[in-house]
Amino acid sequence: MIAATKEKVADVVATFKSTGRIVIVGASLAGLRAAEALRKEGFTGHLTIIGDEAEEPYDRPPLSKQVLKGWVPADHTKLPRVREIDAEWLLGEAAVRLDRVNKLVHLAGGDQIPFDRLLIATGTRARQWFNPKEAALDGVYTIRTSNDAARLQEALAAKPGRVLVIGAGFVGSEVASVCRELGLAVTVAERASAPLVGALGGVIGKIAAEMQQDHGVDLRCGIGVKSLEGDDKGHVRRAQLSDDSVVECDVVLTSLGSIRNTEWLEGSGLAAGFWGVGCDAGCRAFDINGVVTDSIFVAGDIARFPHVLYEYQFLTLEHWDNAVLGAAVAAHNMVSLEADRWPHLPLPGFWSGQFGVNIKSVGVCPFGEEILFTQGSVKERRFAAAYGHRGRIVAAVTFNHAKWLDHYAAQIERSAPFPPPPAGFDRPRDMKPVPAEFPDPRVPTSLPTVILTGHDPTERGAEFQARLH
Repeated sequence: MIAATKEKVADVVATFKSTGRIVIVGASLAGLRAAEALRKEGFTGHLTIIGDEAEEPYDRPPLSKQVLKGWVPADHTKLPRVREIDAEWLLGEAAVRLDRVNKLVHLAGGDQIPFDRLLIATGTRARQWFNPKEAALDGVYTIRTSNDAARLQEALAAKPGRVLVIGAGFVGSEVASVCRELGLAVTVAERASAPLVGALGGVIGKIAAEMQQDHGVDLRCGIGVKSLEGDDKGHVRRAQLSDDSVVECDVVLTSLGSIRNTEWLEGSGLAAGFWGVGCDAGCRAFDINGVVTDSIFVAGDIARFPHVLYEYQFLTLEHWDNAVLGAAVAAHNMVSLEADRWPHLPLPGFWSGQFGVNIKSVGVCPFGEEILFTQGSVKERRFAAAYGHRGRIVAAVTFNHAKWLDHYAAQIERSAPFPPPPAGFDRPRDMKPVPAEFPDPRVPTSLPTVILTGHDPTERGAEFQARLH
């Protein structure tokens, strides 16, 4: 009886692989790799890929590095194809609504795309400057798309008198570095106490600040920008800072972080919002009540999933490898029996090149409360440092010392103790853990809250409610 049931289920899966319809919303890295993985898994049914940009999937990391330097044209960053995917491409078509009941994706042009299974991989977009009129001034840029990068590269090549970068996260810091390599005067305004504080903490942030200042960046920390002003031709010329100082500038990059593209999912009943789309470790989306769905999956920057190494806290990771690995897991699980499904449990990692330093990290640095320099020299900006949380190692970062990353990755995967035992050579004299100085996560925000509705079990559920303050 059990064997017969298994055979029946296996037949259903086999039939779906040959006749099913899968729709992928998001034609970027995660969407492309998921499509390739589906074909590798033996899915021969109808595959549709929807993307709001007109271009085929391209690689984003080079946009703030090689493209801005002029080494690579923005339209030469197309992602290589691992295999033929035989898909219906709907590019330049934005998804505007998800109808879960009828399994339809509604497009801005009015078309309705049916699906049996759906992968949400809509990623993020750049956060725009808060004042639309100021954002529309000539010379004001964001950088997220290849179009953005092409426009900004052209502006930098024209040798502006001064560039103002608003925000000193990774992208803002990389752009500031490119400006200095091009011989351009650059001012960086950052509300936090130092660059990279949100990602790496204040201890590393102080080192990043020194790097910028040593390379001639006019770095203003603890400072915001109140307004941008243009000339009578509509070109930006100056910025008013929060300390009432004025920066004369011809080019402004607003590097204010990213917004996850979830608006099209409003009203769908999914656990989707400012944080991304909630899903289990198998990439299956949750509805707003936390109930897992069977036909909707999530991958890439937009996926918010629990990770066993981080106390099952839900993570969203805007990293290249998270998109690739998550796409492979989602694709496999979309066409597999429950017993054969994989978990998405990546060990996050990223890299950034700025001011002559190769910065690499593994693990989730903001999860740590303490940091310990373990190898190398901070003075020479060639070091490794480990992050600890409740007596175990959870992350590591290196500056021009990446050979140690594999060592720490293995320790993180084993939940090794923190402080870690001395390894190798080239150890600093003072190996004492200190507070990592991450921003306080308890600071109140204006994010929406979730409320429960109904009293009868058949009516009880959750809904989002915007905060009033």
